[in-house]
Amino acid sequence: MTPWINYHHLFYFKVIAEEGTVSKAAEKLRIGQPTLSAQLKQFEDSLGVQLFERQHKKLVLTEYGKVALDYSKNIFRLGSEMYEVLHDRFKPLKPTLHLGALDSVPKQIVLQLAKQALKISPCQITLSEGKFDELHRELTAHRMDLIVTNFLPNGVSGKGLYPRSIAKKNVAFYAAPKFKHLKKDFPKSISGAPMILPTYDSKLRQDLDHWAKLNQIEMNIVVETQDISVKKLMATHEIGLIPTATHSVKEQLAQGELIEIGQLKGVHEELFLVTAQRKIENPIVAKLKDSFVI
Repeated sequence: MTPWINYHHLFYFKVIAEEGTVSKAAEKLRIGQPTLSAQLKQFEDSLGVQLFERQHKKLVLTEYGKVALDYSKNIFRLGSEMYEVLHDRFKPLKPTLHLGALDSVPKQIVLQLAKQALKISPCQITLSEGKFDELHRELTAHRMDLIVTNFLPNGVSGKGLYPRSIAKKNVAFYAAPKFKHLKKDFPKSISGAPMILPTYDSKLRQDLDHWAKLNQIEMNIVVETQDISVKKLMATHEIGLIPTATHSVKEQLAQGELIEIGQLKGVHEELFLVTAQRKIENPIVAKLKDSFVI
């Protein structure tokens, strides 16, 4: 016989997981902290698994806890939906998609991904941007469904993440028409020219350093940033040259704001979709993984 679940305890667990500490959850629920701790212990005992680990005075979900949180969100969402149906106020709930993107990923790629998701199913999309470590934490905690990135740390697949390559494009230097003269005798011509480069959070930066060393190019760095929008804006304002893939600057090339100075032999930018293993997979994510390419 399947044990009966105490849904009060399930709700308390959900609030603790969302708030991050028992004290914050107790304050939100307006019950005593010792009482809430005891209720959580009873819930874990009834399930026969540990839902949290304590790390640096914070509660961190275990793998069991992540699965339980997923189910609890769905259970209480369906409960709210049932209430609306019973009171004739039901409006079909849109599926949700929480998408993460590195700052260095071109915004048009994020746009294409969002359009493809909406084409698969009308949905509500939440977009978060940040560094890979930040997005990784959200993804593995199941607070995010999918990451689009141009950077993968070593051994990423061993961390419970599943990357799929969606594009691999050649990289070139682009600049405002003011720098047109640098096209002649490239790449030697750009030695000492002002450059706007990605930070070392990017694999592209490491590849650029290697390329510059092989070609004896002096890198005159005036700005370092991961944000591709900032890099393009600075390049169009004649601050310096930017290295990127063509798809990042299509609009600026078409409008004549930027021109190609020269291709970097052997340097590429690769884009990935990254997901984490889940008991309940978002159906939109499943289709995006299989079909999205650039």
